[in-house]
Amino acid sequence: MSIAEQFPYKIELHVHLDGAIRTETIVETAKRRNIHFPWETIEELKTHLVMSAPPYHLGALLEKFHTFMPVVAGDRDAIHQIAYEFCEDCKKHDVFYTEARYSPQLFANKMSDGSKPPYAHTEGDITPREVVNIICNAFEKGSQDFGVKVKSILCCVEHAPEWSNEVLELCKEFKPRGVVAIDIACGDLDPDVPHKELHTRAFQLAAQYGIHRTVHAGESGPAAGVRLALDEMHAERIGHGYKVVDDAELYERCRRENIHFEVCPLSSVKTGSVPDDLDKHPLHRFINDEVNFSINTDDPIVLDNDLTSDYEMVMKMGLDKEHVIATIFHAARSCFAPPEEKKQILAELVKVYGEKYMKM
Repeated sequence: MSIAEQFPYKIELHVHLDGAIRTETIVETAKRRNIHFPWETIEELKTHLVMSAPPYHLGALLEKFHTFMPVVAGDRDAIHQIAYEFCEDCKKHDVFYTEARYSPQLFANKMSDGSKPPYAHTEGDITPREVVNIICNAFEKGSQDFGVKVKSILCCVEHAPEWSNEVLELCKEFKPRGVVAIDIACGDLDPDVPHKELHTRAFQLAAQYGIHRTVHAGESGPAAGVRLALDEMHAERIGHGYKVVDDAELYERCRRENIHFEVCPLSSVKTGSVPDDLDKHPLHRFINDEVNFSINTDDPIVLDNDLTSDYEMVMKMGLDKEHVIATIFHAARSCFAPPEEKKQILAELVKVYGEKYMKM
């Protein structure tokens, strides 16, 4: 039985929509918009984008986004197509529930505060609010058409704290349409980041408003970022979080409080966030200590992965089938779906994998 056949019902909690665009969609959009783009074929673009050789560090991964985001940002049809195709890809890989995250400002071509959009070629009428509306429309249609459940997480951007309040307001407005949480991305959370109080204030208000919180922390930055996320931002989940093992007291606290870690195995290697020796990967400690974590892809367009390939990777590292199934149940219990929907997801998992995993 293949790896894919062993896991016919998957859940993913940490994947970036802008990191999961199809390469063919980028090439097609560049041609349609008459954008000068040196990579004319899917193969050429893929060769350029996929991180296949050192140096491996987070900055190198983030730099790849500058290649393709200017092609799709500020284009209504492209944004809708990306989100709709994401739903189709979920179905293709048996991912029946997922929370896709993105920054509304990075897809926009008209900023609400009058500043220049980061990636758009020219200013238009697609504000961050309109970006969320377009993506919600596409996720609703794609979820219905392909029989999956795709939710949104809206990301603040680490180097743009002035956007955080708007992200919070969009989370509030679009909560009824499947926006389930707020995040901070585009870099690792660092306690010394300038103006971090603008980020932390948005997350504190999110907690007051009943909006779920997840935070990128402890990926390539210090374990102190995880502590900041928990203490000042009221994080319920941690994106990556590998460096938490460097702080024994914090690690034990996370175990005790059942904090969920969104682990991205291949990404952790390609960003240089874990030791070169995979026998020393924090994943082994997470398994041995029964830490609450899930397996995720992060940015498939740059990493050339899918959830099945990441499952295959961790199984080569020594995890067995039961370990992987347990992480799928961890994901279900830690997802940000409304309570009744979460019960339904867990019931579906029990049908597929069995009742015993509810106790793991």
